Amino acid sequence: MPIETKKFASVFGGKSVYKHTHHNQDGRKVWLYGHEQEIKGPISPELVSEPDATTLRWHPLRQEWNIYAPGRQNRTHKPSSANDPLAAAKTGHSPTEIPYADFEVVVFENRFPSLRMSAPSRCDLSHATATRSANGRCEVVVYGTDEKGSLASLSQARRRLLVEVWIDRYKAAFDDGLEYVLPFENRGDEVGVTLAHPHGQIYAFDFVPPVQAKFVDSFANGFDLESELTAWVEDFGIAEQGGVIAFCPPFARFPFEVWIASRRRCAGPWEYTDEEREAYASLLGEVTKRYDAYFGRATPNMMSLHAAPRSGAGGFHFTTQFYPLLRSAEKIKYLASVEQSTGVFTIDVMPEWAARELRA
Repeated sequence: MPIETKKFASVFGGKSVYKHTHHNQDGRKVWLYGHEQEIKGPISPELVSEPDATTLRWHPLRQEWNIYAPGRQNRTHKPSSANDPLAAAKTGHSPTEIPYADFEVVVFENRFPSLRMSAPSRCDLSHATATRSANGRCEVVVYGTDEKGSLASLSQARRRLLVEVWIDRYKAAFDDGLEYVLPFENRGDEVGVTLAHPHGQIYAFDFVPPVQAKFVDSFANGFDLESELTAWVEDFGIAEQGGVIAFCPPFARFPFEVWIASRRRCAGPWEYTDEEREAYASLLGEVTKRYDAYFGRATPNMMSLHAAPRSGAGGFHFTTQFYPLLRSAEKIKYLASVEQSTGVFTIDVMPEWAARELRA
């Protein structure tokens, strides 16, 4: 099937953005985003998925759904550089997920998904607890052809393009009727990263996960992050650009936890102005750079984007949250028995002190 090209309505930096859709032989899609209207390729066959059934099972005591995806047990684990599945394709080399020689930002449907559209289900033990199909979508977002790097090492133009990509993927998932979209990034061996090539992921659920459901309730019940930011910024602020602030929340659960939010309430990044999108893209790199400078090393962390669900939520205020797994350069913050058993975290670093350190 020929590649399909679509021009974005939005234009930034004087350049249009194009989305090229490639159809894999196994039915998965690859979306190539960038400023080039024409793209050469494909030049090689792509990797082929072996989809397995995924299931949601209900935990009656915690009152939550959990995903069972046994096919992920065989996912790629720390391949050599020569076998990097996120690399650009090279003629005569092993196939990758992206059968093109050059690209800017690429999104593709995960070969080992936890969630699948119209997912078959393993419901043979449904008498034991409630089960249902794990419907949704899992996507991988590759930041470029460079096999090493981070949000800090990307150019501002590339981070800005990444913001546009996230917004497009939100819209695509919402258009398909999926209820909650979570773009995220895992960075570092300590977090369990199995592919070193700079990338993130997106999970799109057909329900609102329990943590985000609490966010929805809190905002609906009157929590006003817009007002709180004004009160916090002096003691907890780290950096600010274009009406967007990076700060350590006073109730942080991780040492050196940082959030990014606009001063004005926005339900998601799709409501950001061009100035806010530019500032937000810059702060994604700024926070990562400050972490690495402070700890003197590539800082393992989890980053996630928390926006309103498709059905909307009164008062919801979009945040991007970084959870570092270090409490000092050589000390890891382990989530051990108490945290895992109760959800009650013990924090070794005061957020106001962490803000001062990262600010400096």
